[in-house]
Amino acid sequence: MNKILIIEDEQRVAELIKQGLEEQGFVTTIANDGQTGKQLAIDNHYDIIITDIILPKMNGIDLCREVRLQKPKIPIIMLTALGTTDDKVEGFDAGADDYLVKPFDLRELHVRIRALLKRNQTNNLQGFILKYSGLELNLNTKIVKRDDKEISLTPKELKLLEYMMQNPERVLSRTEIAEQVWDTTFDTGTNFIDVYMNYLRKKVDKDFYVKLIHTKPGLGFIFKNYSL
Repeated sequence: MNKILIIEDEQRVAELIKQGLEEQGFVTTIANDGQTGKQLAIDNHYDIIITDIILPKMNGIDLCREVRLQKPKIPIIMLTALGTTDDKVEGFDAGADDYLVKPFDLRELHVRIRALLKRNQTNNLQGFILKYSGLELNLNTKIVKRDDKEISLTPKELKLLEYMMQNPERVLSRTEIAEQVWDTTFDTGTNFIDVYMNYLRKKVDKDFYVKLIHTKPGLGFIFKNYSL
């Protein structure tokens, strides 16, 4: 399911958007001010961001600019009562992908979201290269590099890394990893996932100051650069 961050200080509007999107199968999070929204956007993985422009603590334009510095590819839709051409140009210049003027029809928002998600998916498929914090995985050649240093991985390590890079900044349970990487049901009496995670850590993280693979006790693992 796609995860959407809604940054909107009008509680009624935020709840209406949340309800409408969740009825369409999306998972949503609400932030009621720009500063909180920016931090959530940077610290977590979302498939799309919907933000108002006029917000407490940080406006949507500045928020968009700062998020773009950390996550240049995430789709961003701006919602606002400001509908002049200059307002739209400022939003697009800040990095917004689309713009809706209040009041708007939720059906139109759904169409815009689907279009951006489809475009993003197509761009990712065309790129064939997964990138995160200096780490690169070429899905065609299966070559892995970190800070231009090539890293040799076994096929299973490669598949594990690929799955983690496709799901960054999200806690992955052992059950999910077993099902998605090993195509098997996780047996709590075994530790094969922890063993492979240690193998991967030694190759991907050991020689680098910033660590990307982290254990979440009782929950699983997360692929994240905590210095971002």
